[in-house]
Amino acid sequence: MRLSTVILPIHRWTEGREVWRRAEELGFHTAYTYDHLSWRSFVDGPWFATVPTLTAAASATERIRLGTMVASPNFRHPVTFAKDLMTLDDVSGGRLTLGIGAGGTGFDATVLGRQPWNPRERADRFAEFLALTDTLLTRETTTFQGAFYSAVDARMIPGCVQRPRIPFHVAATGPRGLRLAAEYGQGWITYGDPKATGDETVAEAQAVVEKQLTGLAAACEERGRDVAELHKVLLHSSSSPERPLDSIDAFADFAGRYRELGVTEVILHWPVPGTIYEADVKTFERIAVEGLDQLR
Repeated sequence: MRLSTVILPIHRWTEGREVWRRAEELGFHTAYTYDHLSWRSFVDGPWFATVPTLTAAASATERIRLGTMVASPNFRHPVTFAKDLMTLDDVSGGRLTLGIGAGGTGFDATVLGRQPWNPRERADRFAEFLALTDTLLTRETTTFQGAFYSAVDARMIPGCVQRPRIPFHVAATGPRGLRLAAEYGQGWITYGDPKATGDETVAEAQAVVEKQLTGLAAACEERGRDVAELHKVLLHSSSSPERPLDSIDAFADFAGRYRELGVTEVILHWPVPGTIYEADVKTFERIAVEGLDQLR
């Protein structure tokens, strides 16, 4: 099992540089950041752009993988985004993972002055966005005319450092999204029940992920893929009843149960004092260094 973290893009770089370097020192497999223009309770505070943050992090680190958690069509176009991704993969020396999903109906969906897409339209756009991004990153030149996105002689030279392209980790919970993960993904991401209220029990939270994993296996079988080829990534949600950062034993129990289900990577939020991601830093760092050893 892998252990990774999410570092929110809330730090001026004089401070943020040290956070990303510390994540590498602690041995996290990947450090992700949220790909939003702002987010929930952080909307009135500092929030920096994703691609420049990851580019700076790539220059400040040497080994740790870097990723988006998760990019969506809400405010992006595949052509310009693919160029950013190709460049970031180059700057990082092939350490980039693209976490990508359909997006939601929050701030990102309205900040450009339009009405949020309904669920069907959001799903349709995501399917086309994902397919075109895949094509762009695997060809030198792409021309495409879709229902929502177009590309005319879009050039992606020299292409990704990672071949045939950077890995896609597709965030999905429903049948259609799981089929897209099976078709395009090198990994799959879940944060459990997207409708969770915080009142669920630990057993109920685990049962949701177990059901999603069953759906992913069925989608892979339909696609003719072995589900074992995909990394299964669990992002710990602030709405989850589970509290893996309470202690190293709590983490070992949390990670051990999901490893038994087939999850291969868990992601914990870097502590942010005074927020929903507040946690004891010393415990967090001990988990980073020793937590996975408790599972063996």
